[in-house]
Amino acid sequence: MGRIKPLFQFGLGGKLGPGTQYWPWISLDDEIGAIVWALEHDTVSGPLNATGPDPVSNDEFTRVLAEQMSRPAPWVVPGFAMRAALGQFADEGVLVSQRVLPGVLEREGFEFRHGTLSEALHAVLDG
Repeated sequence: MGRIKPLFQFGLGGKLGPGTQYWPWISLDDEIGAIVWALEHDTVSGPLNATGPDPVSNDEFTRVLAEQMSRPAPWVVPGFAMRAALGQFADEGVLVSQRVLPGVLEREGFEFRHGTLSEALHAVLDG
């Protein structure tokens, strides 16, 4: 949120590329909680996806953040501009779709404090 929040505060927010790419998200409280929880439960082993339980697209992330901040987000940063600015990272980190689910956390009974993006952003922005 450190680099995104100021852009949205000044009305410069918008979706990146097509906006259809999934963006994994998780609140800091839930990320720390998941790590501590996993360390305390012997039944958890192997890889663990520390992501929120409700995946969203970049377009939805942009819309929800703009609503939470009461700011417009009319802009679209084209993929070619992202590639010019970020090089290969644009394709590997921003424009790539990663619909990641917290399967192990959910299967083993972890309870998220922020089950939706809206709840997580509210905690960050108003907390």
